[in-house]
Amino acid sequence: MMESVVYFLLAAALAVPLFKKLGLGAILGYLAAGVIIGPQVLGLIDDPEKVLHFSEIGVILLLFVIGLELEPAKLWAMRAQVLLLGSGQLFITAGIIYGVLAFLFEMNSNAALVIALALGLSSTAFAIQLMADKGILGNEDGRRGFSMLLFQDLAVVPILFAVQALAPIEPDTDPGQWWLAPAAILGLIVFARFLINPALHFLSRYGGREIMTVVALLIVLGAAVVMEHANLSMGLGAFMAGMMLANSSFRHQLEADVEPFKGLSLGLFFISIGMTLNFGLLVDSPLTVMFGTLGLMSLKALVIICLVMLAGVPFPRGLMLGLMLCQGGEFGFVIMAQAMDLRLLGEGTAGMVNLMIGISMALTAPAVLWFEKFTDKQIAKAPENIEKFDSSESEALILGFGRFGQVTGRILAANQIHFTALDKNAEHIEFVKKFGNQVYYGDASRAEVLEAAGISKVRTVIVAIDDPKMSQAIVEFIVHHYPKITIIARAHNRNDYLALKAAGAHSVIRELFAGALEAATEALHALGYSDGQAMQKAETFKQHDESLLNKQAKVLGDSEKVIEIGRQGREELEAIFQQDQRVANRS
Repeated sequence: MMESVVYFLLAAALAVPLFKKLGLGAILGYLAAGVIIGPQVLGLIDDPEKVLHFSEIGVILLLFVIGLELEPAKLWAMRAQVLLLGSGQLFITAGIIYGVLAFLFEMNSNAALVIALALGLSSTAFAIQLMADKGILGNEDGRRGFSMLLFQDLAVVPILFAVQALAPIEPDTDPGQWWLAPAAILGLIVFARFLINPALHFLSRYGGREIMTVVALLIVLGAAVVMEHANLSMGLGAFMAGMMLANSSFRHQLEADVEPFKGLSLGLFFISIGMTLNFGLLVDSPLTVMFGTLGLMSLKALVIICLVMLAGVPFPRGLMLGLMLCQGGEFGFVIMAQAMDLRLLGEGTAGMVNLMIGISMALTAPAVLWFEKFTDKQIAKAPENIEKFDSSESEALILGFGRFGQVTGRILAANQIHFTALDKNAEHIEFVKKFGNQVYYGDASRAEVLEAAGISKVRTVIVAIDDPKMSQAIVEFIVHHYPKITIIARAHNRNDYLALKAAGAHSVIRELFAGALEAATEALHALGYSDGQAMQKAETFKQHDESLLNKQAKVLGDSEKVIEIGRQGREELEAIFQQDQRVANRS
């Protein structure tokens, strides 16, 4: 068993970076790794079918993350595109494939329908990553592509039901327990709506970071298992759990906790698919496999091009989108596996379909590269000013939403500037949200949480957390990985100021400095100074102190020079005040 794990890790570590360097994508690298270590080449893994069954957890986690990103309001806003483009793509493609198989090749109608529906699906994981890599995921074309993929994800569960209904053998279920399915769905909705958030709130205070990760996985897998026992799709349970938590304050933290497991298990899923691909069929029937694969890709691309052109998209952009979504999908493998279990399809037929899906995935990235090479890349992209995926996309990220962060957030909100805020105090978040602020639970010191919160899309980050060392580490991380972002950091004292400046913060605000200046100004006024005199003295002190700090920041590594500059600064400030006093006395 341990040797198998080593083989998986080694194959992925070698193949994925190579394929990404060649511009072919990580998924194709995983598939190639599976082919190499599988029975077709080296034969290092004895039972790829068992590995495939276990690795389907990656698809379950993927559906949970998709659900987290798809809050019900957003789904409702996209309903027209999801229904028109998504249903049009799937049903037109599946209808044509069904007609070819059932009437031209005289295949059994039930088998033809199952194959047609399986081939009508595209790869969500593959296409989303490809659209993101090519820079169209955030524009209108990306929205259209996502709508098609979303409809397909929603259609997977009904398709699996249809496969069961079409099966020549009865599924192993008790018809007297028909109530299990609606009860499971209702129970999951009630649990997600009323119980998960209080539980997460409690665990965030007393459980610790590791327990939060455990609970995140428990939510996903628990929902999947409940649905499986109710004779429904495990993926449906994970997707529903994610969608019910899309508006939760813990959304970004859950996504960050699940992401590493999703990436690893999804990679294992694609490696398993590569191991199960029967390339002997390609040797035995090369023309059938290749013509079938190219025909599938051409048909799906043509259907997508026609649909988006009817929506007003120019042909080059439509072709680009069609090429990105023309492959078969990972859920096609799942449907084929179920069809074999229920004896709807023979092993040879299902293997042929799986091979076509795998080869179509392998050819998608090269097809897109070819398109970019022989055409003007810019014509394939939607204009930059087109409405984004999420109309409320943040321009600023506030890390820590206590009193300091709240003031900043209120001013941004008052000027119609959308922001995302992260805070680790669950009670604090619930209180603040009562007043309409969008604040999420999350540990800002974790890179995956920052990425889930959208740090790559914001222009400014305000670091307003209480822990000075953590603030410094966050600033250093942002400077290294996101150098174009402007960083504004909160400092507790002069030492924090110097440390944050050295870490690379563009602007450092001492939290008590402005208030102390205001108090000093009021005190001078109360002691007989005019408003103008009091304000001028406070401004003089402010300018001198900031100049002093900037000088100390330049020699931060030399403690003796820092102390000497501080001593000189105090003497200079005393001399300035004495000079001001002499001028005041003469007047």
